[in-house]
Amino acid sequence: MPTLYHWDLPQALSDAGGWLSRDTAERFGDYARLVVDRFGDRVPRWITLNEPFVHMAFGYAFGVHAPGQALMLDALPVAHHQLLAHARASEVLRAAGHEVLLTNNCTPVSPVDDAPDTVAAAAAYDTLHNRLFLDPLLLGEYPDLSAYADPETGRTPLDRVIRDGDLAALRGSVDALGVNYYNPTLAAAPAPGDALPFALPDYTELFPETPLTGFGWPVVPDGLHALLTSLRDRYGPALPPVHITENGCSYPGEPDANGVVADPDRVAYLDGHLRALAEAIADGVDVRGYYAWSLLDNFEWAQGYTQRFGLVHVDFATQARTPKESFFWYRDAIARARG
Repeated sequence: MPTLYHWDLPQALSDAGGWLSRDTAERFGDYARLVVDRFGDRVPRWITLNEPFVHMAFGYAFGVHAPGQALMLDALPVAHHQLLAHARASEVLRAAGHEVLLTNNCTPVSPVDDAPDTVAAAAAYDTLHNRLFLDPLLLGEYPDLSAYADPETGRTPLDRVIRDGDLAALRGSVDALGVNYYNPTLAAAPAPGDALPFALPDYTELFPETPLTGFGWPVVPDGLHALLTSLRDRYGPALPPVHITENGCSYPGEPDANGVVADPDRVAYLDGHLRALAEAIADGVDVRGYYAWSLLDNFEWAQGYTQRFGLVHVDFATQARTPKESFFWYRDAIARARG
């Protein structure tokens, strides 16, 4: 299932303001039209954007990814312009008879304790990470962003970029929802003077028995079930069919003398998450697809080639490709499910 935008913005558009500029959204509609004209006879279903929250946060708020801006809350207009770009592309794709998705990296958010300030912090983070990008598409409105408002004006940076008609264009602009899941999030109350209305403690310090991926992410399959059922409960009939468009793990591993890449941790990860997914489906979540991330070891942005997510090992010097044991396990799991 092709994705139109996975964070690779043309340099000319970046130089002109990138996703801080509304014009980038309009250019994205032009781009979608060109792509559909070229490939539309072979592709019936498209993802417009990949993980707009991650791109906004890492690219514009914290400066970890390109374009490397550290604007903190002033990055919020990026969210609206990305969603508007999705809406412009959706119009083009639907006019050509195609199915449209937007994929966000979603996470179930829990407070570390029951103190009112902690519960409020968890709600604030859930709003920023999940609801900021889903509510406009499914409900036609942004969630309460007062936690991010200027205390003097009561306005958020988002307020200055929303125009009449924008929210109407966003609502209902997906035929299905793409959900990427890797791990849950814990939230705590911020310290005095913090710029954000939440703090994110280390999950593994609070739950040291939880296994970690090679990336250091906690392995919590039940979080996928919790996420999907929470979306079901939150959005009710407004929630469209769901595709799990990314779910996977990074672990190191090289071919042995016999060309075998043993990766039992990845097998266990996939097995646990597929079981959690099956439970969510049994609990009434309309899930239509699941995509393991990733087929191949890949370039992982700021981490370069140091993290290996693939079912297939790639020798980055020679480009030799070696299926890992997880590849064969996953192949057999698909056959059993179909069988």
